[in-house]
Amino acid sequence: MALNPQGQITGLLFETPQLTGLSLDDVLSEFSTFPGEVHLLATRNGADVGAINADKTLAVGSTFKLLILQALQTQIEQGKHQWDEVVTLQDEWKSLPSGFLQTWPAGSSLTIESLATLMISQSDNTATDHLLHIVGRETVEALSLSNRPFLTTREAVVLKDPANRSILRRWRSRDEKRSLLSALAALPLPAVSIFNEGPQAIDVEWFFTARELCNAMEVVASLPLMSINPGLVDPDQWDSVAFKGGSEPGVENFTTRLVDEQETLCVTATWNNEAGIDELRFSTLYRSLIESARDQRP
Repeated sequence: MALNPQGQITGLLFETPQLTGLSLDDVLSEFSTFPGEVHLLATRNGADVGAINADKTLAVGSTFKLLILQALQTQIEQGKHQWDEVVTLQDEWKSLPSGFLQTWPAGSSLTIESLATLMISQSDNTATDHLLHIVGRETVEALSLSNRPFLTTREAVVLKDPANRSILRRWRSRDEKRSLLSALAALPLPAVSIFNEGPQAIDVEWFFTARELCNAMEVVASLPLMSINPGLVDPDQWDSVAFKGGSEPGVENFTTRLVDEQETLCVTATWNNEAGIDELRFSTLYRSLIESARDQRP
């Protein structure tokens, strides 16, 4: 709550609630009751302290963007790109929200660092697709055996568009999906309203295990842009926070790396449910997962 000098309320923020007094076992037990599929992993200094299906591959929404950032970071270290390198927005690389770059005119100039910052902190899909084209699809695929071809967000939403059911059927039935990418590029970007009716083809996604997400987070966590959006924790309670989440109807993930004077934690949880996600239930229990993992110090 924020007050003005006269004692009047000028701001009021209701954050995600947190269940208190739960042990780590209690939290894991509650996650296991979720309908659909769940995986989660909590590690301390690289060792597991709690897990459910940690090696099961699930759709993780925008958390896949960690892999693009990892590929970009490697190419910058190799001298192939620079953080201050300027690129221009391309109409054919624009996507749907989240984010806002899709509203900017083609030809607008941004640095690679700006694109990466928007991709992580705002989960900007247009920034994401530009970076995927810049680093190269095959480069990211080399980091992810479960995602080949590695879809742009534009390709994913085109496949999810109910108007494109025929190509979706072909996508689902073909062993070689890469041959359909040119057909997807020729189709128009749908309206965001396609998601108004709930989950759409959540098998068209990006798939990772909980362990892969913690490994990917570890690689990029030291980049300053990873701390801009702290997710569901109070950054003042930690020396370092790196966060990325992902969601669409039917899919939710939170992945957080936390450092204090005693330990480094990675806490990731994913929920897939074709009937839809209870976002409040998921986020509330995720916060409890972080706190219970922190309380499990030896």
